[in-house]
Amino acid sequence: MAKHEQTQQADLPAHGANVLPSVIVDSYNVEIEDEDGFIGDKASKGAFWEFVEKWRKPLKEIGEDPFGDKPGEKLGKKKLAELLASGDPEAASLVQSAIEDFAQQLALVIRRFMRLKAWRDTETIFVGGGFRASRVGELAVARTELLLRAEEIDMDLELIHNDPDEAGLLGAAHLLPAWMLKGHDGILAIDIGGTNFRAGVIELNLKKSSELAKAKIVKSDLWRHGDDDPDRETATKRLIEMLEDLIEWGRKNEMELAPVVGIGCPGVINNDGSIERGSQNLPGNWESSRFNLPQLIRERITRIGDGETMVVMHNDAVVQGLSELPYIEDRKHWGILTIGTGLGNARFTHRSTPKAASKS
Repeated sequence: MAKHEQTQQADLPAHGANVLPSVIVDSYNVEIEDEDGFIGDKASKGAFWEFVEKWRKPLKEIGEDPFGDKPGEKLGKKKLAELLASGDPEAASLVQSAIEDFAQQLALVIRRFMRLKAWRDTETIFVGGGFRASRVGELAVARTELLLRAEEIDMDLELIHNDPDEAGLLGAAHLLPAWMLKGHDGILAIDIGGTNFRAGVIELNLKKSSELAKAKIVKSDLWRHGDDDPDRETATKRLIEMLEDLIEWGRKNEMELAPVVGIGCPGVINNDGSIERGSQNLPGNWESSRFNLPQLIRERITRIGDGETMVVMHNDAVVQGLSELPYIEDRKHWGILTIGTGLGNARFTHRSTPKAASKS
């Protein structure tokens, strides 16, 4: 993460802030390179499908590929899970081999992260992203943890608690100090990805849990921009229309929305809301000095309810990681890896003493 002048207090939300209401963001969007390029590419969804193709090759040569002529990615992770559970032994062993190769690479990537100063003393790494939302992904993560345990690496590897699609929205509520949420039923959140844009309404349920443990997504909209290949102007126009529809839904359902939009977006986020780097998978040039998404949203949606619109944006892996806050009060240092088009990453330190530790 690039060093920027950022607030050292969490009294007001700031784009890409390193100090948030509950945590310090020690590191995010780290790009580690070796002789083959970025090591995160070795643990992405694309890398997994490359392993599938690797194990198909010898079977293709003898005309016994269990998948026929269909490209691996067209099969989908659900189909692979079915083959693993009840397919013929040859097909199941192919999937199992790809999972093993991927787990070996993910373990390698994690070892490299743990050598970084900002990642030292990490007690738990959560795994999110689209790959986590499949049985194949779950097995790969479980196998990775066993590999790390065999090497006596003292760290837990866990799946994020919420569905990744919802986690990418829910974490946005944790970008804001508690006093900004009081008196409101919900807030708007956006999760910007290389394939999808997702926008939703988070019902805060603060009366049930002041720590947002009962927050939930009550309305959401998804646009697969990867299918349409839009330019930046078309993409942002559609995103704003999604927000306007959600605001109207909230009004009709008598939901008091806070005048805030929380955004998770790929890349390094500057404190003015511009993107320094890392948004290459988004439609058009989002790193242009003439483009600022938070400012654009404020210009197009000037008010939400009775208040002037505020927009706060952070890296998408940071936001997804923040969704774990209600579940990890007993750990001081923890991180997240999001396995998708690329490998997102963030490392956090709790600002307050974890509850379990305070009892000792």
